[in-house]
Amino acid sequence: MSDEAIREEFQTDVVIVGGGPAGLSAAIRLKQIAAATGRDIAVTLIEKAAGIGGHIISGAVMDTAGLDALIPDWRERGAPVGPKVGREHLHFLTATGDLTLPHALVPPVARTADSHITSLGRLCQWLGEEAAALGVDIFPATAAVDVVTNESGAVTGVVTGDLGVLRDGSPGPGYAPGIVLKASHVLVAEGARGSLAKSLIARFGLDAGSAPQKYSLGIKEIWEIDPERHEPGRVDNYLGFPLPADTSGGGFAYHAEDNKLYLGLVTYLDYPNPTLSPFDEFQRFKTHPSIARLLAGATRLAYGARAITAGGWHAIPELSFPGGGLIGCAAGFMNVPRLKAIHNAMRSGKAAAETVAAALADGRANDRLDDLRANIDASGIAADLRPVANIKSLWSRFGSRLGIVLAGVDMWATSLFGRSPFAAIAASSKDSDTLQKRGTVTPIAYPSPDGVTTFDRAASVFLANIAHDENQPVHLKLADPSVPVERNLPEYGEPAPLYCPAGVYEMAEEQGRPVFRIHAANCVHCKTCDIKDPAQNITWTPPEGGSGPNYSGM
Repeated sequence: MSDEAIREEFQTDVVIVGGGPAGLSAAIRLKQIAAATGRDIAVTLIEKAAGIGGHIISGAVMDTAGLDALIPDWRERGAPVGPKVGREHLHFLTATGDLTLPHALVPPVARTADSHITSLGRLCQWLGEEAAALGVDIFPATAAVDVVTNESGAVTGVVTGDLGVLRDGSPGPGYAPGIVLKASHVLVAEGARGSLAKSLIARFGLDAGSAPQKYSLGIKEIWEIDPERHEPGRVDNYLGFPLPADTSGGGFAYHAEDNKLYLGLVTYLDYPNPTLSPFDEFQRFKTHPSIARLLAGATRLAYGARAITAGGWHAIPELSFPGGGLIGCAAGFMNVPRLKAIHNAMRSGKAAAETVAAALADGRANDRLDDLRANIDASGIAADLRPVANIKSLWSRFGSRLGIVLAGVDMWATSLFGRSPFAAIAASSKDSDTLQKRGTVTPIAYPSPDGVTTFDRAASVFLANIAHDENQPVHLKLADPSVPVERNLPEYGEPAPLYCPAGVYEMAEEQGRPVFRIHAANCVHCKTCDIKDPAQNITWTPPEGGSGPNYSGM
């Protein structure tokens, strides 16, 4: 973004950054309120992907509570939610064994009464159509790169990224400066570890009263499998293999419609071994007999990866800042044991819209929405997250064996007696602080991919349909370019090539010396590097609007 550029300014009532379930829900609800009250509310939604749903990826088994609240007649309107969950199983895997836990042992707070196996990308496309029909102005391929503020420091709008900037930062032949979108209120719905939310949290100290946010990396593939192995509506979640005992996470296999299998592995990013690779752990997961049999004769159709905000109740920051608020996974409303966040993202968007609409009705602008947190909590989010507030911390502190047992005790006690036997247990460290030094761990060796069930990063990233102009500036910023080689390499073996699921980072050699290379065009926008780098030297920033993956049906 050129600071010298002359930018056009446009005025609207509400700017929403991000076209995921939270942002679209907020936009729809604002227009519903406008229609019901006869007031005109101008709503502008910007999305950095080339189209709505292009950067969206989720498991996903969706609790319909959020959609029920936003659009009660969604069934009649044909929302593409996928098959209803029928059979649901929780497994504990060893290297070759598979112990299926009786469903009766699953605590009630970890169950879902009404859920569907959903392509979140397709659902967001549908929500985008609903929003546009209501009059929301939607601008895809538009990245928000900064905020604008008034003399008191309140946020009064956002700045969108310049187009046509060359790699050296100079304007190219097709250069067009970004614009300034001014608004009475700004809602940030970028998803996990969004760049704008990250800067706003730091600027206004929104996390001063919360525990450090925790994250996981979700890697997902879509396979078309043999119809004889396909059970529409079946959900299988897996603990144990392939992840080591000191690393929490688990796999999933969801039988969607049309013989599609949604297959993935979630690895929590507080793992300690710098030689662990979440991508290669996912490849190992697919070799387990219980998974391999599903993939016999199957065809891999899609690949993607995304960081997931997973700190839970204790890690939710202050949601309001002067001029707007955080919603969805930008704030973090994931229910960890249920592995569900879509319903809470939608709830938060709806509640935020109602809060903003009330402020507009009172003639307020660019002030702090002091009742935003209370309204979002009352939407059902507090009731959903409070009973499982300790689960992630128990898992992290006591490992994936004892931690699972203690989490089960906590959830059963909460379900039966309404309270946890443990005091509030909040995370005390950031995910970037948990790596042990390379010399203190046993290195993990991964087998070569077979090209049939297991694959390398290059073959996988190809399926993400990335569009990225090689001539644009590198959007992955190093605060100190010397750190990867001079600090991270001797201490940790430079873990970036391992934790990145897309082959963005490479340790190479030039003239007998190690060099750190960034292949920015491979980036799938998962943000793992921004989270896990032990030196916190890497900052993910939005590339030119429209860049990145173009997921289909993820």
